[in-house]
Amino acid sequence: MSAPPPSYKRSFLHTCLISSILRFGTFTLKSGRTSPYFFNAGAFHTSTLLSCLATAYAQTILTNLLPTPAAPLPFDVVFGPAYKGIPLAAITALKLGELDPRAAGVGYCFNRKEAKDHGEGGVIVGMDLKGKRVLIVDDVITAGTAIRESVALIRRLGGLVVGIVVALDRMETVVGGEEKGKSAIAQVKEEMGCGVWSILSLEDLVEGEEGDGLVGEEERRRMREYREMYGAREV
Repeated sequence: MSAPPPSYKRSFLHTCLISSILRFGTFTLKSGRTSPYFFNAGAFHTSTLLSCLATAYAQTILTNLLPTPAAPLPFDVVFGPAYKGIPLAAITALKLGELDPRAAGVGYCFNRKEAKDHGEGGVIVGMDLKGKRVLIVDDVITAGTAIRESVALIRRLGGLVVGIVVALDRMETVVGGEEKGKSAIAQVKEEMGCGVWSILSLEDLVEGEEGDGLVGEEERRRMREYREMYGAREV
């Protein structure tokens, strides 16, 4: 029997369910696939929900990148790709500083969609990336396009990407690459040579919160069928 998920993960999943951030039904994704569930990261739109989101990101980072009290901080700045990643980087950096003194001076930044040619100029707002170890935060990795663009930008500006953290790993194959059986996250790990961690995964959605009435057996059955159809063999 597998160990129960950590409390921050259970709390995050519970909040997503009761706040309809995670919804069940029939949803057509940008990929064209029909999904039995939909995760809307844009629905974290109150102070209470943002606090929950920030804690989940920060705890995921501390658990995976700072596993012991003696471990040094392995990154200097949290980067959020425009646009959804902008508030994610800010709240994550803030919460990290609150939870762990090692992160008291951690920076944050984000990119502009278009370079600014007046004032401070440039394509980055926030901490300078040159010579910095960079941790990227985003909501999901679907095809990996936005993450690849972010990594290329960070490297061009002299930064080193040391990891990526997302809210949800759908654990499904990339559209058009089903025969390879790899998820977008697996591809990004392989291409970028860095770790990728998620707060939640499809496995958590299927198995989590059992018995509380928030996820019915029909929803679980449909997610298992979806996983059977599109689930990655390498995640």
